[in-house]
Amino acid sequence: MEELVVYILYSEKFDKNYTGFTSNLIERFKSHNELGIKGYTLKFRPWKVIHVEFFDLKSEAMKREKFLKTGSGRKFIKILFKNNS
Repeated sequence: MEELVVYILYSEKFDKNYTGFTSNLIERFKSHNELGIKGYTLKFRPWKVIHVEFFDLKSEAMKREKFLKTGSGRKFIKILFKNNS
């Protein structure tokens, strides 16, 4: 069974967050920081991973990612980041 990861990236240089999910965090992180040639994350490099959550089901990971992109989810991220800095 494939394990899925919901992740939150942070760009300290631009004070931006990015939330996504993947089945291969290492490759996805490389894509955000080095390999990608288009998309939102390109403009705000470099990124660091500030939070990860693991899921067995794609539907659960997608639901969590969607929540983290809501107002309540953004508040959670702000609190999380404040506690980890």
